Amino acid sequence: MQSFTEENYLKTIYHLAEKSSSVQTNAIAEQLQTKPASVTDMIKKLAEKGLVDYIKYQGVSLTTNGRLAAIDIVRKHRLWEVFLVDKLNFKWDEVHDVAEELEHIKSVDLIERLDEFLGFPKSDPHGDPIPDKNGRFAKTQFIKLIDLKINDLGTITGVSQHSSAFLKHLEKLGLTLGKEIEVKDITDFDGSVELLIANKPVNISREVAKHILISNNDKI
Repeated sequence: MQSFTEENYLKTIYHLAEKSSSVQTNAIAEQLQTKPASVTDMIKKLAEKGLVDYIKYQGVSLTTNGRLAAIDIVRKHRLWEVFLVDKLNFKWDEVHDVAEELEHIKSVDLIERLDEFLGFPKSDPHGDPIPDKNGRFAKTQFIKLIDLKINDLGTITGVSQHSSAFLKHLEKLGLTLGKEIEVKDITDFDGSVELLIANKPVNISREVAKHILISNNDKI
């Protein structure tokens, strides 16, 4: 059984490992806003429990047991986000911090009933995949909006930036999950993109386009 803090470390390592197979302690410290020395102490504890492999100066990686534990935390977090949005009418920019607290509930039976109650959702309100009770993720295919070309079509499937400010910005523009978009123009100067959403033109910056994920990509 992991403590609240240990679970936060495992989840953080899991997310950082999606970008790099070996995670540096400085990156963990930055993500958790703590001191590198504190990270090293916790990593040693996790290594003693068989949850991580740690080689000094080379970084940290999750063991099989560590990865399964991290995925379980991710599963709970994303299921709670679905519950908060679908059943309690929270907005997608309001749920992260609440789910951060709820993800540490230990009851397996509660989480299984929650999953069933929600209809076994495959993704959370931000489009991130939800693993099943065995830790398996449904296969998803998407492309970044920034990689689309003029006249390409697609449906907004998710986002790779979860800050409240970013999500509020997307909602203001009408760029929410499930919306169908068409690329009308791309500015050579700064890479900004003109979209058509429900016959309404919307202009977004290159930076915003980098963090919007699209599925069903096709051309007219």
